[in-house]
Order: sequence, then C-alpha cells, then structure tokens
Amino acid sequence: MEKTCTEVWNNCLQIIKDNIPVQSFKTWFEPISALKLEGNVLTVQVPSLFFYEWLEEHYVGLLRKTVKQQLGEEGRLEYNIVVDQSSNSGSPYTTSMPSNGNGAASKIQSMPVPVSINKDIKNPFIIPGLKKLNVDPQLNTNYTFESYVEGDCNRLARSAGFAVAAKPGATSFNPLMIYGAVGLGKTHLAQAIGNEIRRSQPDKLVIFVSCEKFCQQFVESLKNNTINDFVNFYQAMDVIIMDDVHNFAGKEKTQDIFFHIFNHLHQSGKQIIITSDKPPKDLLGLEERLLSRFKWGLSADLQIPDLETRIAILRKKMYADGIELPAEVVEYVANNIDNNVRELEGAMVSLLAQSTLNRKDIDLSLAKSMLKNFIKNTTKEISMDYIQKLVCEYFEVPVDMVKSPTRKREIVQARQISMYLSKSLTKSSLKSIGAFYGGRDHSTVIYACQTVEDLIDTDKKFKGYVTDIQKKLKLG
Repeated sequence: MEKTCTEVWNNCLQIIKDNIPVQSFKTWFEPISALKLEGNVLTVQVPSLFFYEWLEEHYVGLLRKTVKQQLGEEGRLEYNIVVDQSSNSGSPYTTSMPSNGNGAASKIQSMPVPVSINKDIKNPFIIPGLKKLNVDPQLNTNYTFESYVEGDCNRLARSAGFAVAAKPGATSFNPLMIYGAVGLGKTHLAQAIGNEIRRSQPDKLVIFVSCEKFCQQFVESLKNNTINDFVNFYQAMDVIIMDDVHNFAGKEKTQDIFFHIFNHLHQSGKQIIITSDKPPKDLLGLEERLLSRFKWGLSADLQIPDLETRIAILRKKMYADGIELPAEVVEYVANNIDNNVRELEGAMVSLLAQSTLNRKDIDLSLAKSMLKNFIKNTTKEISMDYIQKLVCEYFEVPVDMVKSPTRKREIVQARQISMYLSKSLTKSSLKSIGAFYGGRDHSTVIYACQTVEDLIDTDKKFKGYVTDIQKKLKLG
C-alpha cells in the first residue's frame, strides 16, 4: 500500500521533533502542511518566503535526511510558498521552489517585498481583524522632561533628547542612543522625548516598543504570514523608540528585519531613539552592520547620580505626591541609596507606606528602621577574603589551592571567578587583587575578568555558577 503525502510528512515530523528544541519545532514546522507526493518528490506548503529561507538556511540537512529516509535516496523536497493571503479568489496566491539542499536560500532575498502596496497597514498593537485605528504611541504620559531631574550624570543625554524632541529626524543625533545601568532613567528619558514630540507636533506618528515586544510581534507575523504588514507598520512611523536593544542578542532574523526598518526610517529622515544597558562597542551578539548604524548618531550615557541630584529627585517626587519630609530624612535616604534612581524612589514609597499604615510620623528613626533592607546591600563591605572563601566552598576546592601556581581546571575556574567578583564588588585595585590571589600581576586579573565575562555570555551553566555565588554574597 502506497503512503500518502500526509503520512510521509508526519513520519518526517516525528524524526524532526526528536532532533530540535520544542519551541523551534512549534515555530518552524507545525505551520507546514503536506500538499502532494509525486513519485519521489514530496511537496509541502510553507506560509511565507521567509519561512522557506529560514528552513533552507537552518534545517536543510535535517529535512534532506528525513525525506530520503522515507522516500529512498532519490527522495526530494519541494516547497509551495504562500506569497499573498489576500487573493480575491479566496485561495492564497502561491509559488513553488525546490529545496536547494545547501542552505543557499537565504541569499535569494533578505526580505520579502510587499505584494500589494495599497493594502491597509495592520497595527500589531491592536487585535487582529479590526480596521486600522489611530496609532497608540504606547507611551507613559507621566514620563516627561518636567518630571526628569537634570544633573551632571545625565546632562548630555537630556540636552540631546530635548534637541531631538524639537526637530525629530533633523539633527545629527539620529539615531540617539541612550545607555546606562539598570534604574538610571533610560526609559523615562526616551519616553519623555516621545511625549514632547507628541505634544509639540501631534501630526507625527510616534511609537515606543520594547525589544522583547518587537521580537514577539515579529514571530507572530511569521506565523500569520503578515510579515509585510509588520514591516510596513514600523516603516510608516515618524519616530520609533526601541527600548533595551541589547535584548536583540542572538536573534539574527529579528535583527535582520530591524536593520531594514532602521535603514528605511533613517534614509527617509525619520527619528530613531534606542536604549541599551551598554554602549555599542560593548554589545555582544549583535550584527556588526547593526552596531555600525547605532554609532551613526550620538551615544549618550546615564551615570549614577551624585548626592545633590539624588536629593533633587526625592524632592521632586515629594512635590509630585504632595508630601513633606524632614530634611534629615531626605538626606539620610539620599546618602545611603546611591546607585539606582528606581531603588531610591522605591525606598521613598516604602517609607510613606509604612508611615501611613502604622500612623506614624516619618522621622529619622523610622527611616533607619524601614530602610535597613534597602541600605544593607549598598553599604555592606565585601572583602576579597570572604569572596575567596565562599567561591571555594561553592566549588569544594581548598582555599590555599586558589593562591597556588596549579593550573588544574577547577582551581583556575575558582580563581578567575574570585578575581572577577573581587574587581566588581570591592574597591581593590587590579594590582592588590593580583597580589591577594598568589602574587599575580594586574594583567592576569584583567585576563581572568575578561575570560569570566566571555563565559557568562556564552555558557549558560557557567553563568548559573556566577549568579548563584553573587546571590550568596549578597545574602551573606
């Protein structure tokens, strides 16, 4: 009894399912359907040209082997590609492509061209099926320049943001990249620019989107064969604010689509604003061509605010909330929480909540009592001796061996992690860290820190070790 195309394809799927991650199978193989089997040629339908390119680039070897296993050495695979779902005949317009078998499909066309230029652009932020609505900018209206406290730590970024808001796309700050550590106000400033543009130039189409949301929408557009609508929507914007672009790391196809959107907007004189936790030169896992475009405009960093700025931030929040606090309480909070604006505001909220719930006046003693959990991590001094002891306990290696000349793998790993944590968690110089760990020079410490950082980015298991140790250090 001869097998049907569906039976052959289902048998192939069973083999494929056992050889790739579950999520990859759901994304790239579940949407495929078997169309026909003629002799030794199996034809399957894929929802878009992008699907075809991805399969040929990433899974062609696996597909070829499974098809030959089912149909013999002469077995071949062909694709029926859906080009346009909106055909008036009720059935989608399709085209056929053979399997190249060598991963060359990705060179045919890096991005599908819109089939119908006159189609309504669909908004990925609204429920599918609804007609095009006015674009919701996805901005928090509380994030404005008025509520953003300026200081030496953010003056360049704020000034550049103000210039961009006045003339979006017409300054040399395009793209404007705002970078800095967590909790320093990147998102606040980026959205303040968007809100100011909306206020002064209401005809401009502004959109704020997180990198994660953009990636989710991209995957959905692939599944639904609406990639052209997705691209057209973002290319229609006058201002795009992309939050946390470092999350593009490792997502090659999403980077590729953003690259095309970026190019279109930039060449059309539209404004691009991006935020990141690192400057372009330190971003890992992003394509060089994308990083080079991030450097076209201005990269402005946000630094940890000084004491005066922290006090000003607290007073601004007090004014906005309509409350008054003793000056000594404000100074105490500002002095003891010194590395994160978000944490600073969170401490103030906790203090106000405790005062309200317990019906107590806010004084210095209440502030000290309530904020000890916030202050514990910022004021605690961690010594190299304690770091070394905890790391050695974690990896179950003798403390004296870390300082010895031995090159055993487990000892070297414990030593390098100890040096890395000593550099990041103590105020010790490279020279003193090297001297502590067996009289080594500062170049050895630099190499150890770089090695640990590289492994954190590439080895999930190793990253888990470092994260566990960091948690133990903070809780200890």
